Amino acid sequence: MYNEAVLARLSLETILEFIPNLPGTTTLCVVDDGSRDATPTIVADVMRTKEGQCVQLVSHKINQGYGAALRTGMCFAIDGDYDYALFMDSDLTNHPKYLAAFYEKMREGCEYIKATRYVEGGGMEGVPLKRRLFSQVGNFIGGALFQLPLTDVTNGFRAVKVDILRELHLKENGFTIIMEELCQAKKLVHSFGEVPYILTDRKVGQGDTHFPYTMRTMATYLRYALIAFFYERPK
Repeated sequence: MYNEAVLARLSLETILEFIPNLPGTTTLCVVDDGSRDATPTIVADVMRTKEGQCVQLVSHKINQGYGAALRTGMCFAIDGDYDYALFMDSDLTNHPKYLAAFYEKMREGCEYIKATRYVEGGGMEGVPLKRRLFSQVGNFIGGALFQLPLTDVTNGFRAVKVDILRELHLKENGFTIIMEELCQAKKLVHSFGEVPYILTDRKVGQGDTHFPYTMRTMATYLRYALIAFFYERPK
């Protein structure tokens, strides 16, 4: 979360409605990426009112970026010796109603699980045309280069086995970390899985974390896809 005071309470309370129905021990880890508004205060208040449900807050002193926040979440999962880390945006565009489907894929033994908009049951609702086109073109090119059994390589809504995360060496601080991670994971992961889902546009507020639809971002995404093209998957 970064400056998500408008949406923070709704986001957490919505996610926490679904967690009790999940198998095993599940912890909701909120990474506050140096918010300058009341986001950490709101998260702390939800933690108090939801006593008994496992919610943890990890805060950066200053804003470091989307990628840095993800790495902090990965470290939390690794240090806590969890089996999987599931990453989702805090603006409810990745709805927690899909969490149970992720857990089914975990039970099947999938090491790397991506939500996908591009199979039956998936899609996009209320998403601006520019974002749709960027995603469709990016996935067409990225899918051809990554050569993985995935239909939505650019999606950040995903679950990864923590044993895989331990082997990654990620440096990107922006959204490009999604491609950097998948590039490195290609050399390590034996089993991939997908969960159909519908991406929606955020309904409340604007937030301060925005995907940069620029040529530079596209070039960086393409660079990792090209690198991955020459990697072989483990037997």
